[in-house]
Amino acid sequence: MTDVRAVDIMLVDDLFEMSGGYVLDFTDRTFGDFFRHEVKVDIDAARYSLNGNSKAKRLRCFLQSAPREQVLRALLALWEYRNARIRRSGQPDQSAGAHDEFCDLVERLGGARPTPKKPPTPVGSVKPEVDRAKLDALAQDFVGIASLDPQARGYAFERFLKALFDTYGLDARGAFRNVGEQLDGSFELDHETYMVEAKWRNAATDAPDLRNLQAKVEGKAHWGRGLFISMNGFSDVGMIAFKGDRVICMDGLDLYDMLNNGLRLDDVLRAKRRRLAETGAVLARVRDLFTF
Repeated sequence: MTDVRAVDIMLVDDLFEMSGGYVLDFTDRTFGDFFRHEVKVDIDAARYSLNGNSKAKRLRCFLQSAPREQVLRALLALWEYRNARIRRSGQPDQSAGAHDEFCDLVERLGGARPTPKKPPTPVGSVKPEVDRAKLDALAQDFVGIASLDPQARGYAFERFLKALFDTYGLDARGAFRNVGEQLDGSFELDHETYMVEAKWRNAATDAPDLRNLQAKVEGKAHWGRGLFISMNGFSDVGMIAFKGDRVICMDGLDLYDMLNNGLRLDDVLRAKRRRLAETGAVLARVRDLFTF
């Protein structure tokens, strides 16, 4: 058993919004998935339901009965998830004063003191200027890629995407390596990590490719997202069949409209993300999101 005391449970209750049997915004399914992915524990096991089957009661039972390593892993994973939700909401942390108490609990259990992340840039603050010459060069490169043969086009597309994300300071990783007709990488936007898949092929992208990216994203942290770039677009049937909620899409027309009209990539991605949240549309076209 761990050294989690009744006063510690009170702190955890407040931090993780456990009134009424809930834990943060988890459903029963996502709570179980979270524990399996992040803690490697089946929180639905009968031994954690001795005091009741609500998410909050299972978590309290787990914290007071599980091995210390698992308790630490769960607390830190929940803390990270909680803070990611707050950053995404843009609202102030109503329990900011409890940060030191939580860190003291983690240290007392033998863990390292969590380091707070740098707060996001306030909404409405001045965005860094992007060198117009770089944007013009990107637009020219983009137009020229289409005339290349498939092999040369793949490498040129790789360089273009890396330069595009780097221009907006999105911390692109993975070098967008070319594997056949597919490029893979990742970037960060608003403290969220996006996995990227990009294709430039003759056929439109269909639902199975989108489901594959959704599955990759769901296999990682709960605050991860996906961006699928398909230069020749997406099939109508695929758009109807795909029901993912963590992947947004761009096609060649989106990229052209963005570059040709001087739009910022980060603004485009935020607008697409918001439209997905509001309507469930994974492909919201740039020309429908912006006036130009």
